[in-house]
Amino acid sequence: MSQRSIVLRPAPSNGNGRRAFLGAVGAFGAAALVGRPLRAQDADSIEGIGCVDPSVYIDGFETPLSSCALIPQETQGPYPLLSVLSNPAMVRRDITEGRPGVPLTMRLKLVDINANCAPIADAGVYVWHCDKDGVYSGYQQPGANTVGQTFCRGLQYTDCNGEVAFDTMYPGWYAGRITHVHFQVYLTTGGAVTATSQNAFPPAVTQAVYASSLYAAHGQNTSVASIAQDNVFSDGYALQMPTVTGDTTTGYVARLAIGVAR
Repeated sequence: MSQRSIVLRPAPSNGNGRRAFLGAVGAFGAAALVGRPLRAQDADSIEGIGCVDPSVYIDGFETPLSSCALIPQETQGPYPLLSVLSNPAMVRRDITEGRPGVPLTMRLKLVDINANCAPIADAGVYVWHCDKDGVYSGYQQPGANTVGQTFCRGLQYTDCNGEVAFDTMYPGWYAGRITHVHFQVYLTTGGAVTATSQNAFPPAVTQAVYASSLYAAHGQNTSVASIAQDNVFSDGYALQMPTVTGDTTTGYVARLAIGVAR
């Protein structure tokens, strides 16, 4: 199937503000979004997501979820760079900006825990993570200055199935943390953050990635013995562990259902 590009089109108003641009992110102070961010009706222009017959397009979320639970709230960490939410160019699927790594597609599905796991459409999802060497964009940090850069960050809006997909690389590691991806969910146009959380990765997959040629120089993460000893996931991570398929040659797909209370 050929790769299609994101097409940004004006979104019609439905009278209740859900089609308005995502506003300022509340107490975090990022400016309001400008431009024409992707909306649910545009999702058919993105490879891999959209409201389609599962017999035509298989993405791993064809069967309705039988149960869902509230995603745990976690710290946003020291590198959220929320100012990027004012940049319409950040509404994108490919967030690599050309940086190398084992390909990873993050497929996230928002569901309402108060409505029998019904999908939540037209919600903003912002993701960010470090690159293969453990470096975040946008900050002065130990061993790196990436101020002004925006790699491994992106924003999308869920389609009518409650889904978004981001193409990136498998995250590396830095001392004191296991491999993870940060995300925030915005359900309203007022900019209030509905959920801030992180997802972990299966240790066997992480070990295989870090043994591959692109990651070998940085090596395995010996700074944290296990996910259970990570300072974020030590209280549990069952709801934050995606299903991951693939290999280091072809890349991986990680699928995670995110339960929020609407």
